[in-house]
Amino acid sequence: MPGPGRAALDGLDPRLPLHARLREVLVARVESGEWTPARPLPAETALAEYYEVALGTMRRVLGELVEQGLLERRHGSGTFVRRAKLDSSLFRFFRYGDPRSGTPAGRILSFDRAALPATAAEALGEPPGAASLHLHRLRLRDDEPVLVEDIWLPLPRFAVLADHHQDDLGDLLYPAYERHCGIVVASAEEILTVGTANAGDALLLRCRRSDPVVFIERTARTHDGTAVEWRRSVGRAADFRYRIEIR
Repeated sequence: MPGPGRAALDGLDPRLPLHARLREVLVARVESGEWTPARPLPAETALAEYYEVALGTMRRVLGELVEQGLLERRHGSGTFVRRAKLDSSLFRFFRYGDPRSGTPAGRILSFDRAALPATAAEALGEPPGAASLHLHRLRLRDDEPVLVEDIWLPLPRFAVLADHHQDDLGDLLYPAYERHCGIVVASAEEILTVGTANAGDALLLRCRRSDPVVFIERTARTHDGTAVEWRRSVGRAADFRYRIEIR
């Protein structure tokens, strides 16, 4: 009689090859949050034994998931669910100080409950006016303002953050989401547009009102595709650059 791992494989469409069914059940364990970036996956041999497949088949599927970017191998530590390295993506667009100086600091200006505005609600798949947490913060590098950010997090998914002091969140928010809420951000979509600074942004960015600025709207998603964060970042257009390598 097959064990629970093999039974999970046998319960899928038998027309699919074994490696495709194995891939499907492994991805499901990542998407469900059972496996997280904080701890390594079980050893390849243990997984092969659990699912009653050849070790070569297990290695092939895990290798495909590494190539896809769902998993990553850390030398000497094992295989982990991959954390998206999204925070640095914003700063590849802006010239501020020495990029080797590390992550820009985050100064939270306000952190409170608020109704979702229409744009954020649409991106998050929530009704306009739904309950959310709103973070308004300034990013700085070498004490120079880089970005003004407005970040919207749907409730009750992020309710536990409301019980923490804003200083507990740190400069990088995605590790805080994982640490406090068990939410792992896996991917994001960014839309860039150009406009002019309003009075509030101009004051924080130390530019003139109506100076050109770049808006970056980001929707962040978990491994199963659920939208969990929407943010709008604003930076001075004079400091903006776009670079991409085309092969």
